[in-house]
Amino acid sequence: MAKMRGMVSSLKCARARLPCYQSAPRRASLSAAPVCPRPRPGYSRAMTDAPRPRWSQHVTETSHALVLEPGVFTWDDPKRIAASLKRSAEASRERKGTPYQSAMSMLNFYINRAGKNLPPARRQVLEEAKAELRALFAEPPRG
Repeated sequence: MAKMRGMVSSLKCARARLPCYQSAPRRASLSAAPVCPRPRPGYSRAMTDAPRPRWSQHVTETSHALVLEPGVFTWDDPKRIAASLKRSAEASRERKGTPYQSAMSMLNFYINRAGKNLPPARRQVLEEAKAELRALFAEPPRG
């Protein structure tokens, strides 16, 4: 049995694919790989605590599809937000879809990426801006 225990602890760690220097639990069968509580390489605690770059912020700031007015999503007037998005979408020559699709896509992108961090009052203003955008482009109302 002592020989088997030595074999189990000398097996490679299933996650890290490195020798596991921690004592492995006794197993009746050697077919199952030992479990190592050590995290995978590249996923250390220090790395998860560090701030990661926000790709969505980068897209919002540097998107070539629409050139937005600064602070457009912080305005309190839904009509003003919708009118600004419409102007930006119609002026853009690098969009892939129609101006309506581009404007609505950018507004939805902002709402979806904000997620739970978006206060209810702010979400309400942006949802009203979506309705105004539909009206400006003469799209049929939804739901």
